[in-house]
Formats: sequence, structure tokens, C-alpha cells
Amino acid sequence: MSSDLTRVKLANGIELDVVDVGPRDAPVLMFLHGFPESHRTWRHQIAHLSGRFRCIAPDQRGYRGSSKPEGAENYTPDKLIGDIFLLADALGVGQFTVLGHDWGGAIAWGVALLGQGTRVTRAVVANAPHPGNFQKLLYLDPHQRGSSQYMRTFRDTANDAMVREHGLAAMLLKAFSANQQQLAENPEREALLADWANPDSAIAMLNWYRASPIDVPPMDAPFAIPEGYTPTPLPPLGIPTLVIWAMDDVALPPSNLDGLDAMIPNLTVVQVPDCGHFVPWEAPDKVNAALDAFLG
Repeated sequence: MSSDLTRVKLANGIELDVVDVGPRDAPVLMFLHGFPESHRTWRHQIAHLSGRFRCIAPDQRGYRGSSKPEGAENYTPDKLIGDIFLLADALGVGQFTVLGHDWGGAIAWGVALLGQGTRVTRAVVANAPHPGNFQKLLYLDPHQRGSSQYMRTFRDTANDAMVREHGLAAMLLKAFSANQQQLAENPEREALLADWANPDSAIAMLNWYRASPIDVPPMDAPFAIPEGYTPTPLPPLGIPTLVIWAMDDVALPPSNLDGLDAMIPNLTVVQVPDCGHFVPWEAPDKVNAALDAFLG
């Protein structure tokens, strides 16, 4: 699938490498990958669905061959969300279903909330916390805060010299204990390691974390809402939404599902037991079945 990449220039000057397969007159699915992967996160789903849907999957800003502007300020969520709407524009796509995993899921939440009722008809999110839940969990839930301490390591620019010399793999080894590390199935490993070896890509990927407004307190901070904290007001997500959650995710525990039904009236939740974080390729048959049932 990587050999089928098309270079697409957005109106903001960013260039993305994009998979664009399936019938041009079919409903459009926009697949967004997470950290530290690529469009290939969704390879099993695209192969399964591209006979019935137009499947678009970019390597997002900072990843692989796509544009890598310098500076964390170029990776704020508004810019990453904007890229997706501009990509749809560049490809002549009016309305679409957005699907995201991990960081791609975080961007999918934003795309869905901003585009519901106009550009975005449905949303699918796999193991990515809703923005209305995640910050509170980081303040109050010891499990989630402990599982997110790696973000503090990723944000520390003192590690950049190590990353530039040894690639992103060195940072992953530093941030995660050996029993938490999870690499793709064997045919994908060499490609991932090659992607991670590019120092410019590695820093750009880390900039997604550095530009995020999410506050990750240290473990010795009080488990309480800080004085003066005001959550960003978010509208309900009214479009049909499917949340797929791998229940053995080390970084994102199932507590992220709590309260979703209050924020998403038209919600379907599919839990995938005995599966870790990378559910699109760890449990592809279950994800595909959930998508078939949801998409029709």
C-alpha cells in the first residue's frame, strides 16, 4: 500500500503523502493514524473496505515523507485538525466519515466536533480519549496519570540530542519499560524502524506532544482538580459515533469510556478484550466486523 502514495499539497503549503483508493463515487472514509506509525496503521481496514468505500489515509504532518515544519508551534491541534479539512478540499471531497486511532483519534474527535452537520457525517475512534474526559482523568485517576508519564519524557527537549543521534527508538526505550513495548507484526518492523531512524521525523512526531495543551502532572502532585482550572466547553457530538476500545491498553485504560454516552447521544461502543493499544492491526477481524456493522 505504501507504493500507492500520492503527494497532495494543501492550501496552507503543507504536503502530505496520501493513500487514496476505492471507487471515486463511493462514500469517503478518512483514516488518521497515531503515534508512532503511519497510514499503514489502517492497512487491514483499507484492504477490507476499499471495494465499497473511497478510502483516504494520509501520513500526517511530521510523519514519514510528509512535510515536517520546524518548531512545536507548527503541531498544535488546530493546525493538525485543519490539515484534514484542507486535505478533503484538495481531493474534492465534500463529506466524509472520519476514523482515527491514538493521536489520529484525538484529531478525529476535533474534526468530528468541528465538522458535524456539515462536512463530517460519522466518526470512528479507536483507543483515543475524548477531550472532555482526558484532562480530568490525568488530574484524578492514578492509573491514567501513571500511564501518561511517558508524555513528560517526550516533551523534554533535553532528549533531542539522543533522538537526533539514535532515532525515535532510543526515546521509546527510555520512555517505556520493556514489558510495555509493543511493535508491529514481523513484516512491519523493518519499515517502522526505518521511519523512526529519520531524526527530522522523530522530532516532528514528538512535537505533537509538545504542542498539546494537555497538562500531565507528575505522580507526586495532588490527585485533585487544580484551583482555577476551567475545562474547555465542548458541544455534544451529535453524529453517529463508534468507539472501539482495546481493553488491555496499557497507556489508556477503560476508564476513558466512562461518561461518553452523556457527551455523544448517538454512541456505539465496541470493547475488544485481550487486546493492547494497537487494535487496528492487533485485532483486525474484530475491528473490521465492528466497522461493517456501523458503516452498513
